[in-house]
Amino acid sequence: MTNIIPIESIEQSIYIIRNQKVMLDADLAKLYNVQTFNLNKSVKRNINRFPNHFMFQLTNDEFILLKEMLETKANTPKRLAKANWGGRRTTPYAFTEQGVAMLSSILKSDRAIQVNIAIMDTFVKLRQMISTHKDLTRKITSMEKKYDHQFRAVFDALRQLMEPSKTKKKLIGFERK
Repeated sequence: MTNIIPIESIEQSIYIIRNQKVMLDADLAKLYNVQTFNLNKSVKRNINRFPNHFMFQLTNDEFILLKEMLETKANTPKRLAKANWGGRRTTPYAFTEQGVAMLSSILKSDRAIQVNIAIMDTFVKLRQMISTHKDLTRKITSMEKKYDHQFRAVFDALRQLMEPSKTKKKLIGFERK
């Protein structure tokens, strides 16, 4: 079975807020092909399934920072833009990986099942990428200890390649101080 949602589009919808990888209610609603209001209404009817480490509501300050960050990245997505009628009435809800998994228990459509599978695959892929990077760093450090100073330039070059460059793609999200 093929994913109905490309992993790349899901990756772009994952933000780091409060040091957690999360997806916003509006992004999830778009993926599930439902209105944000209806997604949140379903969640509220089953609120006992969503403790704070599964889902939380952004503060006004967090929401403003998120919108500013997205505006500098590109045009503000319509889901966050202020519309003529006033835009969102409340700040968005952010769902952690566990919260997204819990959504599958309250959203029963075939599309919801397929979207949840695609989202879970994306979170797993991101974890594997982070793990691979850490493993590679450990291996280089271990090799550096085994070999003499002849290879110092090689190891230094490898470290520079592994360090995130300022010209490379910037992380999406923000950290709350």
